[in-house]
Amino acid sequence: MTAIKYAWSALGGDPAHLARLTTATREGALEARLPVRELARACVGTCALAAAELAARRAGLAEVPGVRVDDGAVAAAFHSERHLLLDGRAPVVFAPLSRFWRTADGWVRTHANYPHHRARLLGALDLPADASVEAVAARLAERSALEIEEAAYGAGGLAVALRTPKEWRAHEQAAAVAARPLVERERPAAAPARVLAPLDPAAAPLLPAAGLRVLDLTRVLAGPVATRTLALLGADVLRVDAPWLPELPDQHADTGFGKRSATLDLSADPGAFEELLASADVVVTGYRPGALDRFGLSPEALFARRPGLVVAQVSAWGAYGSWCGRRGFDSLVQVATGIAATEGSAEQPGALPAQALDHGTGYLLAAAVLRALTEQSYDGGGRLVRLALARTARWLTDGTRPGAATAAPYAGPEAWLTETDGPLGRLRHARPPVAFVGGPADWARPPVPWGSDSARWR
Repeated sequence: MTAIKYAWSALGGDPAHLARLTTATREGALEARLPVRELARACVGTCALAAAELAARRAGLAEVPGVRVDDGAVAAAFHSERHLLLDGRAPVVFAPLSRFWRTADGWVRTHANYPHHRARLLGALDLPADASVEAVAARLAERSALEIEEAAYGAGGLAVALRTPKEWRAHEQAAAVAARPLVERERPAAAPARVLAPLDPAAAPLLPAAGLRVLDLTRVLAGPVATRTLALLGADVLRVDAPWLPELPDQHADTGFGKRSATLDLSADPGAFEELLASADVVVTGYRPGALDRFGLSPEALFARRPGLVVAQVSAWGAYGSWCGRRGFDSLVQVATGIAATEGSAEQPGALPAQALDHGTGYLLAAAVLRALTEQSYDGGGRLVRLALARTARWLTDGTRPGAATAAPYAGPEAWLTETDGPLGRLRHARPPVAFVGGPADWARPPVPWGSDSARWR
């Protein structure tokens, strides 16, 4: 089964719709030992197909609009955080303490982009808050990789030991991940069929998610990519963050296109969230499984208060297994699952050419939401969809590849970059890769400063 067929099947899509999808393959885009280009193409292609399917449903079209996925556009989008320029300034992608380190018996990778993660990592290593890179390197060189991994986890920090593919396959979390489908789809609550307002088939652009309200409770990077895509397709996306956890400005600029941004203390003002939930169509969460349950945000609690809701969840390690409660990011999942070992050498671990687990899972998550909305328009019911970076990694390392295709050379990202003026300044950014005949070519609005909107629907 090709990668696109596999992903579309995992989403529950009608196989007949695949005939509406064409691809432009470009040799040299997202080059890696693992089939990154194929995975990326499949994730974006199925997302575009799900968007076209919903557009056809709402506009009363006789057939799903044609979908075209171009490896060049996909590669540019999967590097969106690297291509972004803010008034000519390149973004900071990784902080100094987010990197590979030698340990007494191997390698470990840490993630300390956020100040609180940096503080927890240094605390786990018994180092002062102003510790230098050299001091951290010396301390890590004294300990084993697994010892560091557990110490960081115990302190709420992030460090993962490098594992080979064989070592990961022997891990209990790998077994838990392998036992789950790529896209988990559940129908846990009864509700009438969703009535979607019809779209004018002659409208330009055709926005399949127009009129839908999406609560975005996500951070870094898969969740925001998914909600950025839903915003592209016309949804009213309101990102909500805790006031004491500001987003990294460059990251927020990259993933904030088409959205509004608000802060809300769920403990101090639960009524404000209830007002948002009362007319929300979709809730997307990107925190550790169970982390938001104390605020009444478990899927069960959300369905009880808002029947017919679509709840979409994404996490690093999955909502199951011994690691389900652990924090994680794309770079760390690559290290744990053997990807870094595969892409590296005997002397140095490697990495994928992009944060492909994040971006790929983000587009799949958006596709799962779109497919859930289409399904609801026929037979109703609440919908729960779940994805995990570690499960996407499993798919990648399984080596699923499409059939042979004639490929043009990849000449670089310039053809798929553009510039936009907005409240954050002049932004150079990647164009959206999700495209279908009659669909939007770009976001309707640029990103806004973090927390600059009120926590209410327009």
